[in-house]
Amino acid sequence: MGNFGTIEIILIVLIVLVLFGAKKIPELARGLGQGIREFRKAKQEIQNELENPSQEEPKKDNENKS
Repeated sequence: MGNFGTIEIILIVLIVLVLFGAKKIPELARGLGQGIREFRKAKQEIQNELENPSQEEPKKDNENKS
């Protein structure tokens, strides 16, 4: 289970083509690509934040020491 042959892949492509039509497939692929790009960008930002935490110390409030 999980090993797809050529005939199975062709069958799946034909079913998708019949269900969504030739005009919708590029739109679906474009949306999927944008979603993947956004996910990778967010993942990279989180990794950068974890690897390089900001070196700034929290600012202390000197006004309360009067």
